[in-house]
Amino acid sequence: MLNLILIMKPTVDELFNKYSKDKQHAKEVTKLSLIIFDEVCKKFFEMPQIEKEYLKSAALLHDIGYYIEAKSHNKHSMEMIIKDGLQGFDEREAKIIGCIARYHRGSLPDKREHEIYGSLDKKDRKMVKRLGGILKLSDGLCKDHENTFSNIELTYDEKHDIITFMLYPKNSANKPDIKTAIRKRDLFEIGFKCQSVLIFNE
Repeated sequence: MLNLILIMKPTVDELFNKYSKDKQHAKEVTKLSLIIFDEVCKKFFEMPQIEKEYLKSAALLHDIGYYIEAKSHNKHSMEMIIKDGLQGFDEREAKIIGCIARYHRGSLPDKREHEIYGSLDKKDRKMVKRLGGILKLSDGLCKDHENTFSNIELTYDEKHDIITFMLYPKNSANKPDIKTAIRKRDLFEIGFKCQSVLIFNE
């Protein structure tokens, strides 16, 4: 008689607690990602709540690849997410979450060059661009791995197709450096087919 060994998929929290080296940074990036997601849904482009769960999971796990090595840690994060799967998500969803985590830095998604991203269907690839864009921007806003913003609000200029991010620093007298965030807007703009501006609340 064969002995069957049931291998349970790890939960997001299990991966996060086991492999995340900077939990505070991951939590802050997750907080900002979810704020931006809600603002985009209210002001610009409505997305289903399941996508919020994908984004939350990817944001918490986006840096677990540092456990392997700093170089290409985003790719390692994707591989770790996909390798054993994630409890509560099927294989396709684990690939989506893994890809969202991957594209928080480095090269932009390319269906011809990136095998796992290319294996997703067109609808899912668009989703990865949108959610990956939110995560990439949020990671850029946490450049120094600090808890720097209390809130973010969006406005949308439909005539010119411009989204403005109004940033609320926790310390208005010492505004955070947002040059990295400005550089990391690219995937958000590609995913949502818009231009974007980042400004501080005065």
